[in-house]
Amino acid sequence: MVKDITLGQYYPTESVIHKLDPRVKLLGTLVYLISLFVFKGWPGFVWSTVFLGAVIYLSKIPFGYIFRGVKAVYILCIITAIFNVFFKAGTPLVQIGMVIITEEGVYNAIFMSLRLIYLVLGASIMTLSTTPAKLTDGIETGCAFLKKWNVPVHEVAMMMTIALRFIPILMEEADKIKKAQMARGADFETGNLVKKAKAMLPILVPLFVSAFRRANDLSVAMEARCYHGGEGRTKLHPLVYRKSDLRSYVILAIYFAAMIVIRVVVERGLLKM
Repeated sequence: MVKDITLGQYYPTESVIHKLDPRVKLLGTLVYLISLFVFKGWPGFVWSTVFLGAVIYLSKIPFGYIFRGVKAVYILCIITAIFNVFFKAGTPLVQIGMVIITEEGVYNAIFMSLRLIYLVLGASIMTLSTTPAKLTDGIETGCAFLKKWNVPVHEVAMMMTIALRFIPILMEEADKIKKAQMARGADFETGNLVKKAKAMLPILVPLFVSAFRRANDLSVAMEARCYHGGEGRTKLHPLVYRKSDLRSYVILAIYFAAMIVIRVVVERGLLKM
């Protein structure tokens, strides 16, 4: 299960996506995630698939490595699909007793599940192609305008980056604790839901202790390096836009504009879903 967590990890390789400015990747990820809830019908889904496939190809990150992260949310996808299939009113498709499966429910279940999967893939590509230091710089520089309203941008960016990078670390720690408990005879597979929940306590307690210990070690390390926030700090490699970054902004604008056009065309019935 730990190996399936790709969100928060970095995959080192030489690619066009890796070389982009982190601000471009952050905005690109935001635009893509918004577009997932803008598209309506199969034409929009196809367009978003083409765009995502092109980004994955240019990133030179193996498809299998990226798609492993989807396994971590398959339960959420199943729950979403079930709620849409069985609790969505509409045209009856199949009726088994009092259970009615509607055409609109099946349609919504497919698209909501696909949106969740694509959301995870889009966020994973950003973290897999951006180092923690660049991610922090990108968030801080991109949101610098918020300082006018006394928003601690640097501190927020630092906290978000640390939290994101702690995801795979804590998952690995949880896996080690689970294996240690199983070696001592703990059973996490048998029993009802309540028993399984109680069986998780031997994992959660040491996991929280480990998380607090790691947080304390990190704070001591930052204080030892005289870290006092972003005030007055300079950067060894300041972020500077290049021609490839500007071209990427143009491509993002074209992609999002095309997605809006596709939605309008589908809503007006000019293009069949």
